[in-house]
Amino acid sequence: MSKEPSTLVSEESPSTDVIGVHPEKVSAKAQPESSLFPTYARYPLSLVKGQGSWLWDDQGKRYLDFMSGIAVTNLGHAPQAVAERLKKQIDELWHVSNLFHIPGQERAAALLTANSSADAVFFCNSGAEANEAAIKLARRYHQKVKQNGRYEIITFTQSFHGRTLATLTATGQDKVKEGFLPLPAGFKSIPLHDQAALEAAINENTAAIMLEMVQAEGGMHPVDPAFVDVITKLCREHGLLLIVDEVQTGMGRTGKLFAFEHYGIEPDIFTLAKGLGSGFAVGAMLGKGYLREAFTAGSHGSTFGGTPLAMAAVQATIETIIDDKLPARAAEMGEYLLHSLQEQLGNIPFVKEIRGKGLMIGIECAEPVAELVLAGQKKGILFITAGPNVIRLLPNLYVTKDEIDQAAAIIAELIREHVA
Repeated sequence: MSKEPSTLVSEESPSTDVIGVHPEKVSAKAQPESSLFPTYARYPLSLVKGQGSWLWDDQGKRYLDFMSGIAVTNLGHAPQAVAERLKKQIDELWHVSNLFHIPGQERAAALLTANSSADAVFFCNSGAEANEAAIKLARRYHQKVKQNGRYEIITFTQSFHGRTLATLTATGQDKVKEGFLPLPAGFKSIPLHDQAALEAAINENTAAIMLEMVQAEGGMHPVDPAFVDVITKLCREHGLLLIVDEVQTGMGRTGKLFAFEHYGIEPDIFTLAKGLGSGFAVGAMLGKGYLREAFTAGSHGSTFGGTPLAMAAVQATIETIIDDKLPARAAEMGEYLLHSLQEQLGNIPFVKEIRGKGLMIGIECAEPVAELVLAGQKKGILFITAGPNVIRLLPNLYVTKDEIDQAAAIIAELIREHVA
């Protein structure tokens, strides 16, 4: 059903001209209605400025940002090195087709492969697209190179891999799948750390196992190293590819450049986005050299994948992370944050566990914490949840001890007030 004209113009601006609607025909009692689909349950804030660990809303109120756009602004807001590279690139070239060589892609890819176990990179626009590419690469490798017809991907319950049809099917949470039937075939989700279920799920159609080293959306649960050993062993025995989703954990967030480095493994494929471009929309799928045979010309593509602008942001971000040794700093500051929270919250029964890796911390509570998120905003701190009962903390990698002290004190105050 189409909207009535009166819903298109607000009472505060009755003279505003809307295409196809004459202002004089609009009711003075009209209420504004957004032209956006209501796909987000938005907080009652409009953020308009950011610098380092701080954000400001349109009323001038300042907030200590401990969510970083959900692990996106790893260098803090408006990092100078990235801004300067983007400003330079914007005066030179914004976009060309991937039918041509794009030098920035070669430079960014060389940085990624030189600092990881990967040999080749495919650039795209988001984490979901990176994971979609990983799924396609795994299937195509088995079907075109190995010629064994395999197609199934095993994932884990409470995982999160994206919102495309393939990646939401790979996601081990039913809530993201509601209303999107039929879902594509070829995915199995089993409980994390259940070796028997994993062994039972593997069959002649299994192509790969896909996991996050820390289940962020699923409650901030790091994977047990012993279970990672089981996964790698089964991959070797059955000829499966190992895909690691580093969309949220990558780019120094966990105290290593990539979270899988904590486990001493080399995945066949891994994916990046979020912190890769410091807020510029970009994703990447990385893989071992032997997988090049599967992704030949015409097998996959992206119109906006790897634009000169995106590559300028990626190159500046990677260079800054490496030059400033930010993974090591994240490990150090993460330990400081973990200790501060344990010191402040350790004697509160409402707090069940504090866990995480690097600057990726979850505070599991005895009850839902949505009210604490809103209360935190009133006190000038921003954080989010990771499931109903877990507070998720994701400060930028330059966060200071003073900022951590402020955050820990405010969160402790919020929790004490909540349980009082």
